[in-house]
Amino acid sequence: MKSRILVVAAALALAAAPLTPAASAAARLAPPNISLANVKAHLGQLQSIASANGGNRAHGRPGYLASANYVKAQLDAAGFQTVLQSFTYNGATGYNVIADWPGGNPDDILMVGAHLDSVTAGPGINDNGSGSASILETALEVSRQALQPTKHLRFAWWGAEELGLRGSQFYVNNLSTADRAKIKAYLNFDMVGSPNAGYFIYDGDNSDGVGSGPGPTGSAELERTLQDYFTSIGVPTRGTDFDGRSDYGPFISRGIPAGGTFTGAEGVKSSAQAQLWGGTAGQAFDPCYHRSCDTTANINDTALDRNADAVAHAVWTIATAVPPVTVWSDDFETATGWTANPGGTDTATTGLWERGDPEATSSSGTKQVGTTVSGVNDLVTGRLAGASAGDHDVDGGLTSIQSPPITLPASGVLRVSFSWYLAHGSNASNADFFRVKVVGATTGTVFQQLGAASDRDGGWVASTADISAFAGQTVRIVFEAADALGASLVEAGVDDVKVTRQ
Repeated sequence: MKSRILVVAAALALAAAPLTPAASAAARLAPPNISLANVKAHLGQLQSIASANGGNRAHGRPGYLASANYVKAQLDAAGFQTVLQSFTYNGATGYNVIADWPGGNPDDILMVGAHLDSVTAGPGINDNGSGSASILETALEVSRQALQPTKHLRFAWWGAEELGLRGSQFYVNNLSTADRAKIKAYLNFDMVGSPNAGYFIYDGDNSDGVGSGPGPTGSAELERTLQDYFTSIGVPTRGTDFDGRSDYGPFISRGIPAGGTFTGAEGVKSSAQAQLWGGTAGQAFDPCYHRSCDTTANINDTALDRNADAVAHAVWTIATAVPPVTVWSDDFETATGWTANPGGTDTATTGLWERGDPEATSSSGTKQVGTTVSGVNDLVTGRLAGASAGDHDVDGGLTSIQSPPITLPASGVLRVSFSWYLAHGSNASNADFFRVKVVGATTGTVFQQLGAASDRDGGWVASTADISAFAGQTVRIVFEAADALGASLVEAGVDDVKVTRQ
């Protein structure tokens, strides 16, 4: 952490030197370095509360309500609009602390949460005082800096997580459909100071290739934002699945993008992980998980410091981002002029690209996805199911489809985003592919997913590609899919294509 003397000196230097408007804005929006001492002071308060109330801060116990009141008092004094939301579970009253920072777009909410309760066996300082204290100090720093985010910021401390995500489930279930739609992203921080720490980020796009699959569209962007922070400090990370064990669960079940960090619980650190991060192989990430020894002595200061700064990095980066301007978009609900086989050179005999309402197919798992990302139509390689999964898949080579002309601005960062899938059977190969090209004065491949000789089920993934090299040109976007070597089972789909300028 930076010393207070260095921070003051830096501030005086900034005050003495005139800043351009752009530099001034950049200085205001730079993510802060969260004080480890302040975060640990909050943990000390939670420990004292537990010690004075039977050794825990569990749902329905006096230690939990005292914890909620402590958090709420800190936020009230900092200018947040707070609510102590009550609910009942197992015959006891529980509480969520909900805190809104005034300002920002009320229809574009970034929500940041952590569970505040412990188990009855102990004070719960790592699980999850660490996440609760980290987001509390980040919220207080929002107040100190008088942050004026473009998004509306909402922080939450959940009750009864240890009994099955009861507080967060109650909150999400009791939002109206309209209010749920306003929450565009949820960041969850649960156990971020484990003594034998790993550095895990929720795997928004299933990039580790295993486990429960990707989160809702938009989760991958949250994952990348957190990865960017850890990359900037030279700390490698690994993905952890959305396995339903923490408070992101009720949000992703309603299609709200989610992300967050985690330093490990009762799982055992492997030799490879110990080489990657240090610590002790063959020992749990948190040997005091759900035990009475989960006290202030059960915290890895380095992991806590890094993760608290990661919280602030994500909040500042996401909440202050200027929304991109949409240049062009298509959700395929109406015909807008896409052209199949635009060059007249396609070789596929079945499974040609078309716009329509897709029918689901299955062969050792989902192959053609029968649902779209939005609406009822998408671009799909042969929308019918047929009597068997291979009746309308791509066969015989390449199929392509081209957008209508799109005039790109001459400046700014230009991106094309789209949801897609490529599914194939184990009889596929790396000669099969899904590919995205941009055709302008030149032609460039901006995205590609190759097949493999293994089963790959269909599932929507959101991706983005930089197309700034085509600025000022009139271009067309081309989607291609190929079954290039024999009659392997290959399916592909595309939905919600958008070109934006930042």
